[in-house]
Amino acid sequence: MATSPQEVTEQVTEEVTEPVTGAPGPAGRGARVLVVGAGVVGLTCAVVLAEDGFEVNVLARDLPPETTSAVAAALWFPYRALPQDRVTDWAATSYQRFARLAREDESAGVDLVPGADLARTPGAKPWWAAAVPGLRPLDDPPDGYAGGWEFEAPVVDSGSYLPWLVARLSALGGTLTRQALPALPDNAPILVNCTGLAARALARDRSVTPVRGQLVVLDQVGVTRWWADDTEPERPLYVVPRRRSVVVGGTAEPDDWDTRPRPETTRDLLAAAARLEPALAGARVLRERVGLRPARPSVRVEARPGEAGRLVVHCYGHGGSGFTVSWGCAAEVAGLVRAHVG
Repeated sequence: MATSPQEVTEQVTEEVTEPVTGAPGPAGRGARVLVVGAGVVGLTCAVVLAEDGFEVNVLARDLPPETTSAVAAALWFPYRALPQDRVTDWAATSYQRFARLAREDESAGVDLVPGADLARTPGAKPWWAAAVPGLRPLDDPPDGYAGGWEFEAPVVDSGSYLPWLVARLSALGGTLTRQALPALPDNAPILVNCTGLAARALARDRSVTPVRGQLVVLDQVGVTRWWADDTEPERPLYVVPRRRSVVVGGTAEPDDWDTRPRPETTRDLLAAAARLEPALAGARVLRERVGLRPARPSVRVEARPGEAGRLVVHCYGHGGSGFTVSWGCAAEVAGLVRAHVG
């Protein structure tokens, strides 16, 4: 009998203390890769590497339901991630993979949903426009907006999608193990560092800082379009409909480590969301969530050769675009690993 995504996640619950060790596998496919981090970026890198024939082990202090990725609204939308050219390329690759999942695998929890990026004043296309098929001007913007750009965007239900990634990895022979690490392992022949905000300590990268985001999850009351307004840098607004809920956010508070929801922020978010979608007025609040986005001046995706033929590939600092760039970054990581093993 096939193992369900939820069962796969539940199986990975035991703390372990022994590090993953072993000699490198043969050059090319079959080589061993250790991925550190089990958010959306780490799991996606692991899946792509396993699809490419590598033997992949994932170590993580936090299991997928405990990560910042589990909190995210997970709307495909490039946000707080640089440089623009690389982010656009990564986002385009991710859009294509998500669109295929939406068409071919309902269990992944991905849907293509119509919606719009709103603008207070008329302006040019978004800088990431090249990544989006079917982008067009918004003809009838909501009150208070001068226009915007509408398109179908992937909306990812992280509660289904993260277990789907774990199940996909398991089906490809990969493993996920909970392990708190005081430092990046120095005994893995190929190491992929996808530790997000923890890279501040594990990679000794003080340029990685938190950007606090608070959101509210509401009952699905018939909302069928998403809306996004990022015209105010520290108070973005988004309404993201999922199959059984609607996610409303958010905030973008730099250097704020507080993961407790703030009641006044929830009130403001609900009022703003109801102005965009009147059906949300009075909708039942299911939960309030806070996540810390791993911000960095630019996303770090690079290979660093180590001693004795080792390779470390860093992939972190994705800001508010972890889901949006996940498949594109994973493809680049896999390319760097392939180049190393020849």
